[in-house]
Amino acid sequence: MASARKSQNVRIRNSTMIQILIRAVCVSAVLLFCSSARADRPNILIISIDDLNDWTGCLGGHPQAKTPNIDRLAKRGTLFRNAHCQAPICTPSRASLVTGLYPSTTGLYFLQPKLDASKIATRHPHLLQHFADTGYHTMGAGKFVHGGNDGKHYQEYGGSMGGFGPLPDKKLSGLEGLRLWDWGPFPEDESRMPDTKIADWVSKKLTQKHERPFLLVAGFWRPHVPMYAPPRWFEAFPKDKVQLPKVLENDRDDLSDYAKTLTIGFPAPRHEWLMEHDAWSDAVRAYLASVAFVDHCTGRVLNALKASPYRDNTIVVLLSDHGWHLGEKQRWAKRSLWNDSTRVPLIITAPGYKPGLVSDRPAGLIDIFPTLLELTGRAPRADLEGRSLVPLMKQPDADWDRPILTTFGPKNHSLRSTRWHYLRYADGSEELYDHENDSHEWHNLADKSEHRELLMQMRRALPKHNAEPVIGDWQQWEIDAWRKAERLGR
Repeated sequence: MASARKSQNVRIRNSTMIQILIRAVCVSAVLLFCSSARADRPNILIISIDDLNDWTGCLGGHPQAKTPNIDRLAKRGTLFRNAHCQAPICTPSRASLVTGLYPSTTGLYFLQPKLDASKIATRHPHLLQHFADTGYHTMGAGKFVHGGNDGKHYQEYGGSMGGFGPLPDKKLSGLEGLRLWDWGPFPEDESRMPDTKIADWVSKKLTQKHERPFLLVAGFWRPHVPMYAPPRWFEAFPKDKVQLPKVLENDRDDLSDYAKTLTIGFPAPRHEWLMEHDAWSDAVRAYLASVAFVDHCTGRVLNALKASPYRDNTIVVLLSDHGWHLGEKQRWAKRSLWNDSTRVPLIITAPGYKPGLVSDRPAGLIDIFPTLLELTGRAPRADLEGRSLVPLMKQPDADWDRPILTTFGPKNHSLRSTRWHYLRYADGSEELYDHENDSHEWHNLADKSEHRELLMQMRRALPKHNAEPVIGDWQQWEIDAWRKAERLGR
């Protein structure tokens, strides 16, 4: 009996051990599968640059632009040469980017208020929230969503790193006016610049081990005003050699009073004022230097990625939030629906996709969210108004029947197709430019009878609904300028 019981106990212990081993093997297999699945999900690196227009080597916006790092990234992926923001001003442009919704849907048209003020914009998780909810570790530094309050949108935020940066004791330009509108070589110590600190922080994150796939943002501040850059970046652009943008003296003669009033550009200085003070060359030089500096910071981040274990499994998106006038169409800064204000650099590289592609099909920042969903194998979201650009990453000249929309203020819209740029303002006035023959947008063709059918097509593509503007307490001057133009058009 004792021998039988001992034999039975041995069998029970052996059976228990076998079950434990089987469970351990199963758990290990599951963990290995999950680990492998996580490893197969690509990481995301977003490089966001503030107020960068097409003054890059790969876009050819200025013959003296020096952007070797942005250019080499373009050679690694797809350059969208006809990309445009959805609002020519920081806050609504970035809100559209992260929500995947147009300003005419959210009511966010102006610099204020912020993203959270729109119930429609916050109805669904925005880009950073969505990727955090689906297993990504979200990290970032600098300006991406809207600047000063970016921290709440990340799981790990390195800080603004000083925003627009250290300021000299007095304006370097020697001109009166807003302190923000200044330029010149400053500071001597490059480590004081916010973009240097952002590049440091992001590069360090790329050296660290991450247990989950990550979405990492480098939110650079330059070339936003004040256009300060360390002195060495000015040396490449001698003042007496700076080339000015081409300007047509009577360029604005074929525009409506509404268009000219809407795009006055405040708080930017008037073009005439800059010419009166012989400041045009200085400002252009400072912008070129600021672009070269932020390109250097971009290169540091790209080098860190190249040296990291994530180099072969990371999607890279480089973008700017909107363009910038430097005298073109006799105006400065943003806040217009013309090409210089709407066109932005947009480059996307992804594992397994061909390098060195260029697409001239119309694309927008609103398309980044659905593109990242497809590239990472996430399910598409029906609420997003953008379109995945993956088909153009496979075939850059694929059929693409959608003009891209940009909006500044209610009922003021721009539609850009592969060839044509159509503008319609709230008062009903229109502009039409043929980019095949008029890249400077000097000649408004909207009154030409031969373009009647094209105008009809563009009108049909305009938003059917224009949300009432969400009004903030600040930037009242911007609302006043819009209402002034609105009264003028009645």
